[in-house]
Amino acid sequence: MATNVYFFRDARVAPDPVLEAGPVADGLHPVPLVLDNGSFQARAGWACPGPDPGPEPRLQFRAVCARGRGGARGGAGPQVGNALGSLEPLRWMLRSPFDRNVPVNLELQELLLDYSFQHLGVSSQMMSELLFECYGIPKVAYGIDGLFSFYHNMPRNVMSNGLIISSGYQCTHILPVLDGRLDAKNCKRINLGGSQAAAYLQRLLQLKYPGHLAAITLSRMEEILQEHSYIAEDYVEELQKWRCPDYYENNVHKMQLPFSSKLLGSTLTLEEKQERRQQQLRRLQELNARRREEKLQLDQERLDRLLYVQELLEDGQMDQFHKALIELNMDSPEELQSYIQKLSVAVEQAKQKILQAEVSLEVDVVDSKPETPDLEQLEPTLEDVESMNDFEPLFSEETPEVEKPVTTVQPVFNLAAYHQLFVGTERIRAPEIIFQPSLIGEEQAGVAETLQYVLDRYPKDTQETLVQNVFLTGGNVMYPGLKARVEKELLEMRPFQSAFQVHLASNPVLDAWYGARDWALNHLSDDEAWITRKDYEEKGGEFLREHCASNVYVPIRLPKQASRSSEAQASSRGPGGSGASEQL
Repeated sequence: MATNVYFFRDARVAPDPVLEAGPVADGLHPVPLVLDNGSFQARAGWACPGPDPGPEPRLQFRAVCARGRGGARGGAGPQVGNALGSLEPLRWMLRSPFDRNVPVNLELQELLLDYSFQHLGVSSQMMSELLFECYGIPKVAYGIDGLFSFYHNMPRNVMSNGLIISSGYQCTHILPVLDGRLDAKNCKRINLGGSQAAAYLQRLLQLKYPGHLAAITLSRMEEILQEHSYIAEDYVEELQKWRCPDYYENNVHKMQLPFSSKLLGSTLTLEEKQERRQQQLRRLQELNARRREEKLQLDQERLDRLLYVQELLEDGQMDQFHKALIELNMDSPEELQSYIQKLSVAVEQAKQKILQAEVSLEVDVVDSKPETPDLEQLEPTLEDVESMNDFEPLFSEETPEVEKPVTTVQPVFNLAAYHQLFVGTERIRAPEIIFQPSLIGEEQAGVAETLQYVLDRYPKDTQETLVQNVFLTGGNVMYPGLKARVEKELLEMRPFQSAFQVHLASNPVLDAWYGARDWALNHLSDDEAWITRKDYEEKGGEFLREHCASNVYVPIRLPKQASRSSEAQASSRGPGGSGASEQL
């Protein structure tokens, strides 16, 4: 029985239902709406009080959209998130509002927000500009997903310190927290995450199995990363283990690609083969007949044209006749007559062939038995082989021994095994890129080096405080062995006999949403934590109110753009311009 064989789920998501907000949004005390605007998956739901952690977000969907063509899926509008069903047929059309981890395409961001509000039952006639201008919300607060997850996992009413490693779909962040607030100036970002790991794994397997190039899709690579990959505590030592055949056989995961168990021509009966040959013959005859008819039509049209020109000569219209000869690229009436004779013969022959083909096609349809013998019947039978063996001594010098007929059974081709991907060292090579970006040619520092760099920016006592609470969160930290790997890296970089602690989020994917929900409920009446429409109108869309889970607000002062008249004057003066141009 085959072991370590896993089947791809190739799961298709169902379209999200349109829910009703009800009294949650329209009651006397409206409940905040929490949006986790992730680069891989968006999550939205109401911040309803309840047990910890409470229900999951009511809406979870991939943060991608595709603009459909006219007539596709019932309309030409854009398809968003779970409405896309399977992503692979539309992979080349998918668009995301994110560049790395930053939403930069606000048009696509608006589509994601429209989808969220519509399916949550919010009816209203960006980020702040989108939220205030398009949706008319009363107030908004922004926060960092890693910080929300951090505070959700920390004890309540405790001034928190720690070092957050937040790894998501597009990038990985190192976020130091001191006295309950983010130390933004010492944060670092690595432009690697689950997206790059999936692309790297796809490239490895496509190079390994070029015959299954189209079947090795990004969606399947993401499934392998989520369910079959792990982080090696010691990468080099783990690679050495994979050199052992027994270790390889016990730990390799064989991913079964979908395939059809029925090979063409292998399990067909004689009658089915004959019927298939008849069908192919009929299709070929129909194709040839159609080509003959098309050629006959073209030749007939050209012949009619030449006959018309000949009639001009017979009617004595010489000017029009010579003009027509020039258009036909002919020099004399004799050449015209020669072409007319050739075309007439060709048209008549084509008509005769079409009639003969129609008659033969009718005969073939009536008679289902092919005139040509079956090719498989020409193979020698056992009696023929035995009779040939009687003459073998006469030709012993010419016939080598290896050509003697043997009665061994032909091996059966295992089609299922041919469609299997043996995922061995790839299980650790793909997720390893966040520790060794050089594996994919990226000139960046990995998680361990960046962690050391961030710690070195603090005095020793602050370093001791930070490493007592190293917190892992984000969808890209769910690999088995990641926590042990971070502990090993810290053990190597920290001083002898120093202590540290590494914690993994209780739910690395959803804890950011849970933390934002908790924050919204705790600060519902705190006007100092929210951006109101009045703040937006007075201070602009870049304004940000700081809180425990927010980024740091840095006012941006853009230089005033020069007026068009002054630009025109400056361009007209140019270097060495005259005084007369300044007076215009």
